[in-house]
Amino acid sequence: MEFYRAHILICAGAGCISSNCLSVKSELEKQLKDQGLDKEIMVVKTGCIGTCDIGPVMIVYPEGVFYCNVQPEDVKEIVEEHILKGRPVKRLMYTVPTTKKVVEKVDEIDFLKGQTRIALRNCGVINPDRIEEYIARNGYAALGKVLTQMKPKEVIEEIKKSGLRGRGGGGFPTGLKWEFAAKSQSPQKYVVCNADEGDPGAFMDRSILEGDPHSIIEAMAIAGYAIGASQGYVYVRAEYPLAVERLGNAIEKAREFGFLGKNIFGSGFDFDLEIRVGAGAFVCGEETALMHSIEGRRGEPRPRPPFPAQKGLWGKPTLLNNVETYANIPPIILNGADWFTQYGTENSKGTKVFAVAGDINNTGLVEVPMGTTLREIIYDICGGIPEGKKFKAAQTGGPSGGCIPEEHLDIPIDYDSLKEIGSMMGSGGLIVMNEDNCMVDVARFFLEFTVDESCGKCTPCRVGTRRMLEILERITKGEGKEGDIELLERLAKNIKATALCGLGQTAPNPVLSTLRFFRDEYEAHIKDKICPAGICKNLLKFKINAEKCKGCGICAKICPVNAISKGEDGKYIIDNEKCIACGACAKKCPFDAIGKGA
Repeated sequence: MEFYRAHILICAGAGCISSNCLSVKSELEKQLKDQGLDKEIMVVKTGCIGTCDIGPVMIVYPEGVFYCNVQPEDVKEIVEEHILKGRPVKRLMYTVPTTKKVVEKVDEIDFLKGQTRIALRNCGVINPDRIEEYIARNGYAALGKVLTQMKPKEVIEEIKKSGLRGRGGGGFPTGLKWEFAAKSQSPQKYVVCNADEGDPGAFMDRSILEGDPHSIIEAMAIAGYAIGASQGYVYVRAEYPLAVERLGNAIEKAREFGFLGKNIFGSGFDFDLEIRVGAGAFVCGEETALMHSIEGRRGEPRPRPPFPAQKGLWGKPTLLNNVETYANIPPIILNGADWFTQYGTENSKGTKVFAVAGDINNTGLVEVPMGTTLREIIYDICGGIPEGKKFKAAQTGGPSGGCIPEEHLDIPIDYDSLKEIGSMMGSGGLIVMNEDNCMVDVARFFLEFTVDESCGKCTPCRVGTRRMLEILERITKGEGKEGDIELLERLAKNIKATALCGLGQTAPNPVLSTLRFFRDEYEAHIKDKICPAGICKNLLKFKINAEKCKGCGICAKICPVNAISKGEDGKYIIDNEKCIACGACAKKCPFDAIGKGA
């Protein structure tokens, strides 16, 4: 066995790969070899570390020095200064956006030290292509434990006792779902992993598959043993080629090591896995549509009951959970349900992974105990809103979720609390919006997504959401009329009550939540014909601040429709009858004298 005096971890998640991390890795290996250090320093390509907006990132152990935005041309300096001379390169260290403080060690960065990582425990730590590294982190020990020490019923009881709820959106108790599948009598049962992850901005499941694929394989094998299934399928979208590749490699290795296949651990238990690649339809996140797609049919939902646990894939009892749910299974088995329940709230145990994006200083993956407040995630972990802007809302639950206003920043995030205020946990997408966002336009954006992604099978979703979108488009164009708000509310309630599947039933949520918390913005668009945030172009008006205007005339020269002219006092003014709100004048004004006005 070879021994190394230091390890350099390079994040190779999809985000860092798009930022050229593989070139950084190649250059690092070259520089280490040139310096004769390739036998002393091990370079490890890991899954996503979570700091997605500052990649490529690398961590040098044993010190734990964290470097960000590393480019190939920076590598020589790191090797010569840090690795050879022991002098870390300060200019490549993380800088806190708000205080400009330089942070040297990875465990000193608020974004990472504020997290509790269970589902992400191995992401950014191990090389996902090396099964030995997963085993070294207690990998497959949980599978060994259930096959040699536990009966299937005991496994299910442990999961039930843990209080784990499905992380895919619905929050259904996982142990109960396993119990239903176990009780269904059939010579053939299936275990399915939903890795479709269609919410805009969500990438938790992709990161787990890319960074820790063996944890999903192990968990699905445990589930197969618990319910009596011998075959599993991972349904993953084609837009995740890296996840498909690493999961495929991991399945081959697991077979080679005897963790999949016949007579696993000499227990007589057989289980194997296959990957099914989907075309990326949002509706295939719904479990019955997903199973139709696996069967080779069009991805459309069907009425329930019968539920998949009774009649699922090819008419056989099927257990279906998403990636993050499965990622929690091995540590629960190894550490016990009591360990897991120390995290979270009364009805929402454990942790939750969020993909944080939008108007936020630190974007990326955040895993925190259930019950953590939105304020803690946004300000303590993610560093707050850039440029001192004011928080306006946070969208949870993707296009099926709701917008949470500032007054609820201190609400503990769990399944029940979010539902009470008209939102939902969803799969974990968390979009933060500052004061510059128009909430009517935000609702229009999310509804446009659901209209595009509707499978069209049921009329309430196919026609109802389109009618709602048409109304929202009229409002944002300044063509809203009295009664539009009430019509939106009636349509939304009817769609929620009559749509066939969960996706259709939750599609109106962004409209209802913005109407609940930002109704004044809708009224301003309809009654006053103004967009308070200055986003909706047809309602946008530019104004020149006379005190700031120096009379240079650049704005008038650049205006494509000659809407700007010089006044008697030498200051310039805008004729809003001619103005097309292109914003060219505001961008060119050297004195910042032109701004959006209502």
